[in-house]
Amino acid sequence: MTLHWVDKVAVEDEGEGDAVVCVHGLGGSSNSFTALMPALAGQRVLRLDLPGSARSSAVSGVLSIARFAECVRTVCARLGITRAHLVGHSMGTIVCQHLAVETPKLVRCLALFGPLISPAEAARAAIRTRAGKARSEGPSGMQDIAQTLMNGATSADSRRRHPAVAAFVRESLMRQDPDGYARSCEALADAPAAAVEEIRAPVLLVTGDEDTVAPPQAVRAMAERLGGSAGVRTVVLNRCGHWTPIERPDECARELRDFLASVRS
Repeated sequence: MTLHWVDKVAVEDEGEGDAVVCVHGLGGSSNSFTALMPALAGQRVLRLDLPGSARSSAVSGVLSIARFAECVRTVCARLGITRAHLVGHSMGTIVCQHLAVETPKLVRCLALFGPLISPAEAARAAIRTRAGKARSEGPSGMQDIAQTLMNGATSADSRRRHPAVAAFVRESLMRQDPDGYARSCEALADAPAAAVEEIRAPVLLVTGDEDTVAPPQAVRAMAERLGGSAGVRTVVLNRCGHWTPIERPDECARELRDFLASVRS
C-alpha cells in the first residue's frame, strides 16, 4: 500500500486492476472500508480521508459537497485514474451521486452504503447543532457526540453482540479534529440533492433495517428515482443500523463483490 498526499488530503492506494474509489461519511475515514477490502481483491483501491476528516483535517477553508467531489476528481486526475467504481458510505454517497451526475465518464458504477440523496430538514438542523457543539466544546464535545451517535446510529444487536462495532464508531468519531468535524457537519447540513434521475451507471443500495439516517423506505424511494440507471439493486440488512460496512461486514462484502462482478461481466 502507498500513502499519497494530494493537496493535504491523505489517500491510501492499494492493489492493481480496475480502479475503485472509496468515499467515507461524516465522522469516518479510510478505515470505514477496511472490512470491505477482501471483496476488492484484484483491483486498485483508493481510500481517501476527505478534507476536514481524520488525517486530512489540516485542510482549511469552508467545506462542501462540491469541494468533496472536486477533491475526488483531483485525486483521480493526479493518480492517473480516468474511470472508477465508486464506493460510498453515508455522506460519501451524496458525493458519489454528484460525481455520477457531473462527471459521468469517471463513474463505472455506484455502490452506496447507508445512502441518502440529501438530509431531511430536521436532520439538517440537528447536524448544525452538532457542528456548534464540536466547535465550542472541542474534544469533550466530540466524546459526547461519539457516544450519542454510537447509541443512535448502530443497531441494538450490534451494540449487544458486537462490542467492536461500538468501539470502532466511538473511536472514529472521538479521533476527529473538532473544527474539521464541525466544518464537515456544515457541509452535510448544506448538502444539495444531486439530479439522481440523470444517473446512468449501475447502482447498488445497501441499508439496514434499523438505519434511522437512511431508512429502508427512503432507500426504496431513492431506487425508484434512479430508474434511468443501467440497473439498481436494493438490499436491506437485518439487525443493522447506519454503519453498514462495520456492523455487517460479511454481508456487505458479499453484496459488493457480487455487484462489481455483475458490472464487469
